[in-house]
Amino acid sequence: MATKNSEKTREMVMAALCLALALLLPFLTGQIKEIGNMLCPMHIPVLLCAFLCSWKWAGGVGAAAPLLRSSIWGMPPMGPITFSMTFELAAYGLIASAIYRRLPKKTWSIYVSLITAMVGGRIVWGIVSMILYGAMGTSFTWQMFAAGAFINAVPGIILQIVIIPVIVLALEKAGVLRK
Repeated sequence: MATKNSEKTREMVMAALCLALALLLPFLTGQIKEIGNMLCPMHIPVLLCAFLCSWKWAGGVGAAAPLLRSSIWGMPPMGPITFSMTFELAAYGLIASAIYRRLPKKTWSIYVSLITAMVGGRIVWGIVSMILYGAMGTSFTWQMFAAGAFINAVPGIILQIVIIPVIVLALEKAGVLRK
């Protein structure tokens, strides 16, 4: 039987692990910039965090990852890219976690939570990008949104839809996630 303190500690450790993965995973794909950007490596740990932790922790990991990575290693470049990613990844964590906790613990619930978060996060990214680029006197066009949110990200989207449910189901089977 888990106590309230042990559950809080477990959640904090899981969030810290996901944040560490979000900071380090881009090094595996970042050697070839085009591939690294297309695979969206920071997104995977944030989305996993949404299934492992509450919306507060998942949203916090999503918000912290781009800011920390940019501050420490300069990637993504500080500015509109980092700030729009901050809101995008925070939305991923918030949306996926909130929806997953409200649905029955079935396989389809993972996909509904994941895809809804991916669409919602990309919309948030587009809105924040439009505001930030507009404040800088630069236009953010529909073509820029479509390319950045979907067209260029197709490999990452496919990877996330394939790998996240497999990992979540494995964690459920291992007892790491409560059904």
